[in-house]
Amino acid sequence: MQPATKYRTVLIFGAPGTGKGTQGKILNQIPGFVHVACGEVLRSLDLNSKLGKIFLEYSSKGQFVPDDIAIQLWCDYIDNLVQDKRFQPGVDYLVLDGIPRNLPQAWAMDCYIDVRQIIYLRCHDPEVLVNRMRGRALREKRFDDVNEKVIRHRLDEYEVQTAPTLSHYPPDRIQEIDATDAPIGVLSEITSSIRRVLS
Repeated sequence: MQPATKYRTVLIFGAPGTGKGTQGKILNQIPGFVHVACGEVLRSLDLNSKLGKIFLEYSSKGQFVPDDIAIQLWCDYIDNLVQDKRFQPGVDYLVLDGIPRNLPQAWAMDCYIDVRQIIYLRCHDPEVLVNRMRGRALREKRFDDVNEKVIRHRLDEYEVQTAPTLSHYPPDRIQEIDATDAPIGVLSEITSSIRRVLS
């Protein structure tokens, strides 16, 4: 069901390994911001459930789950946040990463979200991202980051499907930030960018 008013939203874009989740979690600690990572929503699924098996089938190959499933899961998750009063529309900003992943998802989500700012974490060296994702797989026991072939396929999928999604939004709402900078430097640029939108 569509919300009565669109959710005010900040999108964090970037290839896998650029630090979207790290920065989103930090913003989540700031009152007035609620971070939702689509990947975490999907990874929290019971892998023995019907949806969990579908997610496992796609993610183990480095592929995205079908759009209708991703958006339905996202909607259900947001509804639960609202019911539990962990997200208050009209008061809080959503900070989304991992969704929308492609143009069809962006079109479908236009009725749910009012995108005020897009943080585009950019890394020009794919080898940096591969190494980051290998390290993340060991630290966080993420099976979808273990296989290098799968990692590189995910990066290719991002370039083909997700990167062009930026064209859906006005250029003046997109702030490009160097993802290879130190995390504190990236955070400083993100907060400065968001502060301009809120002022």
